[in-house]
Amino acid sequence: MTPAPEVNLEALLDFVKRNRGFDFTGYKRSSLERRIRRRMDEVGCETYASYLDHLEVHQDELAFLFNTILINVTAFFRDAATWDHLRSEILPSVIAGKPADAPIRVWCAGCASGEEAYTIAMVLADVLGDAAYRDRVKIYATDVDEEALQTARQASYSAKAVDAVPREALDRYFERYDSHYVFRQDLRRTVIFGRNDLVQDAPISRIDLLVCRNTLMYFNMETQAQILRRFHFSLDDGGVLFLGKSEMLITHGDLFQPVDLRRRVFRKVVGGAMRDRPQLATHPGGPAPAPAHPSLRDGALDAGPAPQVVVDRDGALVAINHEARELFSLTPADVGRPLRDLELSYRPLELRSHLDRLRTDHHAVPLDGVRWTAKEGEDARILNIRITPLLVGGRLEGASIAYADVTDAERLRTELEGSKRELEQAYEELQSTVEELETTNEELQSTNEELETTNEELETMNEELQSTNEELETINDELRTRTLELNEVNAFLETILASMGLAVAVLDARQTVQIWNRHAEDLWGLRADEAVGRHFLGLDIGLPVDQLRTGIRDALRGVDGRGEAVLEATNRRGRAIHCAVRTLPLVVGPDEVSGVILLMEQQERDQG
Repeated sequence: MTPAPEVNLEALLDFVKRNRGFDFTGYKRSSLERRIRRRMDEVGCETYASYLDHLEVHQDELAFLFNTILINVTAFFRDAATWDHLRSEILPSVIAGKPADAPIRVWCAGCASGEEAYTIAMVLADVLGDAAYRDRVKIYATDVDEEALQTARQASYSAKAVDAVPREALDRYFERYDSHYVFRQDLRRTVIFGRNDLVQDAPISRIDLLVCRNTLMYFNMETQAQILRRFHFSLDDGGVLFLGKSEMLITHGDLFQPVDLRRRVFRKVVGGAMRDRPQLATHPGGPAPAPAHPSLRDGALDAGPAPQVVVDRDGALVAINHEARELFSLTPADVGRPLRDLELSYRPLELRSHLDRLRTDHHAVPLDGVRWTAKEGEDARILNIRITPLLVGGRLEGASIAYADVTDAERLRTELEGSKRELEQAYEELQSTVEELETTNEELQSTNEELETTNEELETMNEELQSTNEELETINDELRTRTLELNEVNAFLETILASMGLAVAVLDARQTVQIWNRHAEDLWGLRADEAVGRHFLGLDIGLPVDQLRTGIRDALRGVDGRGEAVLEATNRRGRAIHCAVRTLPLVVGPDEVSGVILLMEQQERDQG
């Protein structure tokens, strides 16, 4: 059993071509693979084979795939400064080069949903005025996507889509219906939308302005060269090509010369690419070219802005333009010599092997980034070399070898890459700084949370302290009240003790003096502050206190010895006296003795 052939990207593209009639083989492979893979991921297919099966079962999937491959990214007045330059500088010169009543033909290639075509219409109406615009202008807007063309024909756009349209232009050229804006019908009649495949279909001829912005960049180099030759055929003499900011035309100086390279505006080189006109004329819809005079053809080659040489099929040099003679130190006498005899055959690049390839495949050979030093001591130049077969009736008659000096562009690219690396490094450092700041911010937030928790705890403690303080104030008030009461009691007791006319000493259970009244001060000459707090038996007074030891102990035991002891003593004046001392127990509760009360009274001694 023969195994089934492997399904790869080419088989998938062939299926799309057979079912939709569109050939994607001229598109850049990396872009195609990336976009198709994106669609495969969306429908859950891992291999081209499974996705091809999916396409065969679900016919509507072709439309989704088609829209994924064709990125219809467009907008009104995209790169506004470029459109201002086109309005003020380019279009006036194009219009001035035509008779006053001659038609002005514009081709908007890759128009997508129409925003760019209507932008051209507004700019031309500004330059010409509405009446002259309606009489003279025809805008042919083409694309390969029928759905996008259908949207463009309706000319109805959302408020977001017209956001870039200046307010004055919006009021002048659009009519508002609910939430949408519709381009004016009288001007819309001048814009003709139609399907056109830039690779396969015939180009539109006699064009004054050809707008194809950010479309060529999706094709590979060979397809770009084919499309640019068609554009060259389409443009009338003096016609202008307006490209996107990503498209440079560095290697096609034989077709277009820059008018404003920064804004990607180019003018057709009259007589350029003569070898391609027979091929274009054989395409349906192409005009038959007029035969060119040899001297005119040679003059056009010699005036070309890029170095170029032409060899015949036998390898002989048949033409050298002025730039090539200057660059490689060639002379008109070298015409007719075999290329292999010239230094040009191997410097700056070995050409013979590439010319041999043309005899078999008839495909142009692009050779980019060739380094070459013309003279010793000079800086190396970087050249992009393109070897193009010259075919007549399908037969190889020779080859054109064009050299483009891209040293400045390469240097600029290197500088841009260096700047890009610096920016990437700065971006990485910025990211690192941002991460550090985020970490610091998180730490600060954590610290803030901890501080908030601590603050809450402190507030709780403060409330507890306030409560405790209130309790202490309450206790203090109670103590103050009790102190007042005690003072009153003490004053009352003091009054009682004073009224008794006796010296009174009150001792606690440890025989420490607690009360020493004024009569005791007067009798013994010892102040209350000197007596209170001291042991009674240790007082130095005129009373023999040791003789009272037994009575005090009996009183502390609760024995009420109500008799008096009369002791010989000496009062504070030094006079000998008899002192009657009565010892009483101090009872504060039922049968609870807490101290001793001593009542002392002076008696005069008998003089006999």
